[in-house]
Amino acid sequence: MDMVRRLVADRPVVVFSRSTCCMSHSIKTLISSFGANPTVYELDQIPNGKQIEKALVQLGCQPSVPAVFIGQEFVGGDKQVMSLQVKNELAPLLRKAGAIWI
Repeated sequence: MDMVRRLVADRPVVVFSRSTCCMSHSIKTLISSFGANPTVYELDQIPNGKQIEKALVQLGCQPSVPAVFIGQEFVGGDKQVMSLQVKNELAPLLRKAGAIWI
């Protein structure tokens, strides 16, 4: 879990993803549509991806991707992020984390 904490430290938005996951793609597109530039870790393309995925499951990510951290806090997966968007809470959260300015 320390590995995950190090990866999200000092970054306003981090998305753990798989390059073949359509929901991961949708969430990355949604966050980018606000003008944010998320740090994305494609777990199927990095050497320690399986270890990171196990750590995400231990943190409560089910399924393990997409896993979204905003302001170093775990927000959740696709359902949680979409719920924030529907409730108009995603943009304020991105602003608070310093990921967007407007």
